[in-house]
Amino acid sequence: MATTTTPHRSESSKAAAGGLVTFAAVMLFIAGFLAIFRGIMGIADDDVFVTTPNYVFKFDLTSWGWIHLILGVVAVLVSIGLFSAAVWARVVGVGIAGLLLVASFLSIPYYPVWSITLIALYAFIIWALCVVKRDAFTG
Repeated sequence: MATTTTPHRSESSKAAAGGLVTFAAVMLFIAGFLAIFRGIMGIADDDVFVTTPNYVFKFDLTSWGWIHLILGVVAVLVSIGLFSAAVWARVVGVGIAGLLLVASFLSIPYYPVWSITLIALYAFIIWALCVVKRDAFTG
C-alpha cells in the first residue's frame, strides 16, 4: 500500500514566492502608468517623439499612443488582480507584459533609451510571474 504525501512549502518559500508576485504586481502597476503616460504623450503631442524615416514598423505616432494607452490601462487592472494572488492575473500579467515588451521594441526608433529601459522592466515582470510555482504562494 503506497502512501502519497503532499509536499509542504516552508514559510520562507511562501514568503519568497509572495514577495516575487508582489514585486511583479508593483512593477506592472508602475509600468502600466508609465505606458498610460507614454500613450497620452503620443496622442496629445506627436512632437515629443523622434521620428525615424524608413522604419519597417512605421505607424502614426497617435496610433502608437493609443496602443500604449490601452495596454497601460489593462496592465494597471491586471496588477490589482496580482495583489490578491489570483492565478488568472499571473497568466494575463505575463501576456500583457509580453505585449508591452513587443510594443516597446517596435517603438525603439521613436524613443530609444526609454523603450530599452521598459523592455528590461517588462522582462523582469515576466520572470517574476513565471518563476513562482502556483502552490508556493497559495498554500
